[in-house]
Amino acid sequence: MRLRYWQERCVSAAIRRFNLGQKHFMVLATPGAGKTVMAAALAKQLVEEDKIDYVVCFAPSVAVVKSMQSTFSNLLAKPMHGQLGAIGGVYTYQYLASSKTADWSFLTTNRVLVVFDEIHHCGGDQPELANAWGREVLRSLGSQAKYILSMTGTPWRSDLAPITLATYIDPDKTIHCDYVYGIADAIKDGVCRLPEVVLIDNDKLQVNEETYGSLKSAFEHSELRYSELLADDKAMRYLLSKAVQQLQVARHEQPNAAGLVVASSVHEARRIKHILQSEFNQSAVMVTYREPSPQAVIENFRTSDTQWIVSVSMVSEGTDIPRLRVCAHLSLVRTELFFRQVLGRILRLMPGITNNKAWLISFAEKSQLEFAQRLQQDIPEEIIRFEKIESPDNSNVLVNAESGFNAGQPTKINILGESWHCYSEATQESLANSTLLFSLKGSYRQQVFSIF
Repeated sequence: MRLRYWQERCVSAAIRRFNLGQKHFMVLATPGAGKTVMAAALAKQLVEEDKIDYVVCFAPSVAVVKSMQSTFSNLLAKPMHGQLGAIGGVYTYQYLASSKTADWSFLTTNRVLVVFDEIHHCGGDQPELANAWGREVLRSLGSQAKYILSMTGTPWRSDLAPITLATYIDPDKTIHCDYVYGIADAIKDGVCRLPEVVLIDNDKLQVNEETYGSLKSAFEHSELRYSELLADDKAMRYLLSKAVQQLQVARHEQPNAAGLVVASSVHEARRIKHILQSEFNQSAVMVTYREPSPQAVIENFRTSDTQWIVSVSMVSEGTDIPRLRVCAHLSLVRTELFFRQVLGRILRLMPGITNNKAWLISFAEKSQLEFAQRLQQDIPEEIIRFEKIESPDNSNVLVNAESGFNAGQPTKINILGESWHCYSEATQESLANSTLLFSLKGSYRQQVFSIF
């Protein structure tokens, strides 16, 4: 397998550091860049140079474990099932923390490379203060492995705990990485798609008889909750209409292009799937922790022609479905970690596709705005385009073809009619006691963060 330029340089840097006596090598590489292939190539070179006997990998989910197992087996030309005749094994962090039979003592009698994928899931730098996964890494593996490779695409935790095994630089506690391959590098190298973040807003919101000029203002100065916006039929349908429209554009040049909806709950996932099928005439599948054989659904979707997969955080990290081009982010989770993970699901390239753009569509809530703007820290200013599109009146919005919503003529969309009366009824547990009444009487507008 021919490595990408960054993968070759990263492997060389790791070998050089290991030869100098460094034990732990930390890699930050943007989602979709090919971290797993790089890690397998590093393991292969260490085996060929007779520096290791075995490879043990850990990942946050069963789907990622299977992907890593396949990649390592192919590059090393040996099984990675952890049994007799294998050169190693791949396990979940959950297995590491919960298994009563696992015996890692062989690390002290053999030369083993331990690979931690998405190491940010392990929190804490001391066993007594770490989370369950981080505690086992520190106690069972950190001191016993010959070499350690830690990888992450999102180097922070939502609970602000230090990432296990990571080094932080004073005074601002910036994480130290031995090799960095950011989203700007991946875009310039043609490794990842060009992301466009589209945030939907409204310019006239009424909450308990008070009027606000934006969602951000309403959330900050009223009792309106983000969960109530997500539960609103018209708001959700409008956002879905934008996502469906964008997927149609993508499928003109890539017939099997697909979309992902990240829903706020199982109840909402079912409702969204029904709306996509019955109102937008889209094909859709659903994958949640309550559905039978969720991994089988993901695997079937990966190679099918189905337009949408609706999920509740099960396609958020490490899941490789390169045909995904559009994401409707309708989750209640609003952390930068989750935002970047969701964005990463639509950045993986497919060969032979001329227009490699991807679109993440959500609401213009304060944190989402901040996360989109912080992408500029990864991407040079000259390739950022910030554009705000406002509708000319109360009842229609003209979507400019330049914004990426329509490949041809501007599309006229009916959006409000009269006022948008909404309050949350007992459709979800988290909203059961809500009595807030609000309406959106203004025009939709979109803030578009584009990368070229």
